[in-house]
Amino acid sequence: MVLYELFAHPVERGYRAGLGSKAALFLLLAAALTYLPPLLLAFRTHGFWLKRSSYEEQPTVRFQHQVLFVALLGPAPGGFLAWSTFPTFNRLQGASLRVPLVSTREEDKNQDGKMDLLHFKMELPLQASEQVLGVQLILTFSYQLHRMSTFVMQSMAFLQSFFPVPGAQLYVNGDLKLQQKQPLSHRGLDVRYNVPVINGTSPFARDFDLTNIAAAYQERNVTTILSDPNPIWLVGRAADAPFVINAIIRYPVEVISYQPGFWEMIKFAWIQYISILLVFLWVFERIKIFVFQNQVVTTVPVAPTSPVASYKEHLSE
Repeated sequence: MVLYELFAHPVERGYRAGLGSKAALFLLLAAALTYLPPLLLAFRTHGFWLKRSSYEEQPTVRFQHQVLFVALLGPAPGGFLAWSTFPTFNRLQGASLRVPLVSTREEDKNQDGKMDLLHFKMELPLQASEQVLGVQLILTFSYQLHRMSTFVMQSMAFLQSFFPVPGAQLYVNGDLKLQQKQPLSHRGLDVRYNVPVINGTSPFARDFDLTNIAAAYQERNVTTILSDPNPIWLVGRAADAPFVINAIIRYPVEVISYQPGFWEMIKFAWIQYISILLVFLWVFERIKIFVFQNQVVTTVPVAPTSPVASYKEHLSE
């Protein structure tokens, strides 16, 4: 009798279960069919547990003033000029070392305390007989995220362009975009990639080889790339003019993928469950009303009483 009163709809409370307890058994079965199938349905249709989520954040990016540059010369094959901000690399270049004039400027366009873009300009002095057919350029950055987990890494932008005709200037305008092979954590400190992209203190030539640098960098699960650089190759260099690289690298707002925490997963799962449960509640409430009003199971109809009247009746006894 107590079980029936617990599950009964207000309309059903005008009926009382008979001595055979068929009504109580029916209510127990109805409760099981109301609350369990939505849970199984939400789970089996996938998306019940939120395994990955995302948010937007403007990263804190700063240029580290580390440069590694190689200019490929023509028309004779094998000729090149190189320079970097790493003394060991420069010593390894011998006669191919050529020191350029470099100027940089970072700009905070919206005055929010975070840099929005980098203006990079390099002027490489050339002899009258030297002609540039291609460039390879690495710039390194400090990259930080703070909204969820505190993520800190050292990253790079790699630019590589080759053209069939000698050039006077290369113009680049692109975004420093984040690439993720796995989501970040939702909290804590992540500094696993806060290590130099180029080991500038190494005495070994292999640590400055572009192939090795790129291969080691791609082993990371989180990197940055220079996206959509749209290189423009300008020709017509004067005999005494330098080769110029003009680059604008933007630091855009990123969509960050992360692993949700326990409570966020529970909140999302609860929403999936409730949205299906409401339909089952509506259906089974009407089934129960039909069953009791039409005496499908044995019940004894009684007049519904208000809680106050019931309380007074109990006191009078």
